[in-house]
Amino acid sequence: MTDVKSEPASEQHRLRLRNLRLADYDDVRDIMDRVYPTMQGAWTREQFTSQLARFPEGQICIEDNDRVIAAAISLIVDYARYGDRHTYDHITGGGYLTTHDPRGDTLYGVDMFVHPDYRNLRLGRRLYDARKELCEKLELRAMVVGGRIPGYCKYADRMTPKQYVEQVKNREITDPILTFQLANDFHVRRVLNNYIPDDTESKSYAVLLEWLNIYYEEKEPLIGGRKSVVRVGAVQWQMRPLGSLEEVLQQVEFFVDAVAGYKGDIILFPEFFNVPLMARFNQGNPAEAVRRLADYTGPIRQAMQQLALSYNINIIAGSMPEYSGNALYNVCYLCRRDGTWDRQYKLHITPDEHAYWGLTGGDELKVFDTDIGKIGILVCYDVEFPELPRLLAEQGMELLFVPFWTDTKNAFLRVRRCAQARAIENECYVIMSGSVGNLPNVENMDIQYSQSAIFTPSDFAFPHDAVAAEATPNTEMTLIADLDLDNIKELRIHGSVRNFRDRRLDLYQVTWLGRTPGEPPAETS
Repeated sequence: MTDVKSEPASEQHRLRLRNLRLADYDDVRDIMDRVYPTMQGAWTREQFTSQLARFPEGQICIEDNDRVIAAAISLIVDYARYGDRHTYDHITGGGYLTTHDPRGDTLYGVDMFVHPDYRNLRLGRRLYDARKELCEKLELRAMVVGGRIPGYCKYADRMTPKQYVEQVKNREITDPILTFQLANDFHVRRVLNNYIPDDTESKSYAVLLEWLNIYYEEKEPLIGGRKSVVRVGAVQWQMRPLGSLEEVLQQVEFFVDAVAGYKGDIILFPEFFNVPLMARFNQGNPAEAVRRLADYTGPIRQAMQQLALSYNINIIAGSMPEYSGNALYNVCYLCRRDGTWDRQYKLHITPDEHAYWGLTGGDELKVFDTDIGKIGILVCYDVEFPELPRLLAEQGMELLFVPFWTDTKNAFLRVRRCAQARAIENECYVIMSGSVGNLPNVENMDIQYSQSAIFTPSDFAFPHDAVAAEATPNTEMTLIADLDLDNIKELRIHGSVRNFRDRRLDLYQVTWLGRTPGEPPAETS
C-alpha cells in the first residue's frame, strides 16, 4: 500500500534519514490516521513491533527536529512464490511481515506515507531513493510495489482501470500516487483487482509496479565470474613485407604478449592483417593470389587459438580469406582463452572486393558469449549498415568489434563515423582496428589509412567526446582501455536519452529473415 501525499512550511528544518525505532510509533500512528482516514487508519502497535523485529533495515523514516514526518515500510520476498496476482494482506502477512524472507530476491514496498503538513519537500523521493539504495546493497533483483490509484474514482464511470493507467502514463491524467511512482523509474507490470478491498478511492484496484536493480547479478562462482570492467586492446597494424608465415605469427605474438602483459581481456587485429603474405603470389591475377593466401588461414587460426590459451587472452583475429565450396569468404575468427573458437563472416562485400577478388558475403549474424560478456563482430563495410548492430544489441551485445581495412581517408571516415553512430544508437562500446603503411608488391592492398579507436556512448558516465582511446593516424601502435559494462546498464535505464529503450516498436522493427546460410556450417571446437 503506497500513499505519497506530498509534503511543510516550517522555518527551520533539520531533516535526517534513519531507520524506524519502536519509540516512533506515536508519530507513525498520527501520520497514518491523517493519511488513511477511510482505510482503518494506522497499524496497531503489535503490527509495528513485528515489522521492526522481522526486518529492521527495511523500515526507514525521515525525521524533522526529532519528530518522524515520513516513513517507508518494506520486506523481502521470494517473488516467485506470490506472482503478480497477490493481495496486499497475503504478501504482507496481514501487516505483520510474517512473509519476510531474507533469502528472497525482491524488495516489496509495503507502505510509504508523508505527513500532510509537509508539502513540496520531495520527501517521498528521498524515501524511494533510500529503498533503491537498500535494494542495491542487499543485491536484490528488483523492488515491487502495489500502488493505489486514488484518482480513479473520478473516472471509474467512463474508463477501465487499464485505460486510466494508460492515460496517467501519457500525462493526460495526474494521479496523486501513480504519477509520482512513474516519475521514480517504476514500470507498470499489471493492474490488480481486489488488492485492498477497503480502498474505495481506488475502487479496490492497484497498479503493480517494478523497479529493476540494474546492478543485480545472478549468483556467480567466487572465481571466474562476470567482469564489470573489461580491458580491451586494439592493434593498429603496420603492413610490412613479411616473407613467411613464421614472420607474421612472430609479429602477432608480439602484440598479444604486450596486451596480455597489461592484463588485457581481449585484443582485436585488423581486417586482412595477413595480406603481406600475398606478395608471394602472382599479382597479375589478384583473384588467384587471394585464394592462395586463403591456404594460410587455417594454420593462422590454429596458432592464434594457441596464443589465446598461452597468454590467457581472448583474440579477435582480424579477418582472413577463406576458400570453401568454390566460394571465397572474408572471415573473422574469435579465439577464446578457454580454447574454444567461433567465426563471423563478412556479410556485405564492397564493389572493389567483388571486382578484384570475387568475394562472397556470408549469411549468418552471431552474438558471441565470452567470459567478458556478449560481443558482436562486424567486418569493416558491415558496420555501415545500422540494421546489423541493432539486431546484435537486441540479443544483448555490449561490445562491438570492427576489424577494418581502408586505403584512403574518406574511406576510413565512412567506417569511423558509422562506428561512432553505432555506439550511440545501440548504447554499446565499439572497438575498431585498422592497418597502416604500404605494400608496394600487393595488388589492391598497396596503401593503407587508419586511425584505430574505441568509442563509447555519449552521456555523463562516459568521456566527454565519447572516445575512450584513439590512435595516432597512420602510426603502428596499440590502444588499451578499460570499459565499464555497468555504465552501459545504467545508461539504458537512467540515461539522459535512451535510444535503445525509446524505440517506437509499435511503428517499426528490424527483422532478420534468416535465409539458409550459403557458407559451410559454422564450427566450434
